[in-house]
Amino acid sequence: MNEEEIQYNKRGNALDEEGHVIRTNKTQVKRDVAELADMVKFMVEVSAKDLAKIPVDDELLTAIKAAKEMKMAALKRQLQYLTKLMRLRDTSEIKRAIDAILHARQSAGRAFKQLERWRERLLSDGNTALTEFCDEYSGADVQRLRQLIRHAQKERSQEKPPRYYRELFQEIKAVAAQQED
Repeated sequence: MNEEEIQYNKRGNALDEEGHVIRTNKTQVKRDVAELADMVKFMVEVSAKDLAKIPVDDELLTAIKAAKEMKMAALKRQLQYLTKLMRLRDTSEIKRAIDAILHARQSAGRAFKQLERWRERLLSDGNTALTEFCDEYSGADVQRLRQLIRHAQKERSQEKPPRYYRELFQEIKAVAAQQED
């Protein structure tokens, strides 16, 4: 039965082909609307770069861009309006795109934490950690890493600002990015 073929009674309840009211699970309807509201909120808060990855039509895109510029009560009304617009659309592609963006963020977060762990291991375990790092990342400049490790350890012991500590992280990050390419 198409959306256009569905008949409604005076109260707005959907009727089946025989004229009986189709019962809907109100709790499920509320869950669905809450999920759509979360998707709308995500689309309003996401950067323009990530928003471009989400397949939305022009009407929805215009309303999302308008919401990005609103504050307080107007924003709340606009979010409700966007949720209403979303209820009228097939949102499966939009949901997949949002899930892909969230997955990419989680992966980036895990990679960042892995690099931080390498930095801490290099500072605390010395040559054994450096050897393991160089085995895993073949393009690493061992001399440069040793120099940065020494400077970062010296900084730490003298309680100086973490200049080399940060440089060490940037070097590790560059080596890891080079390995991925």
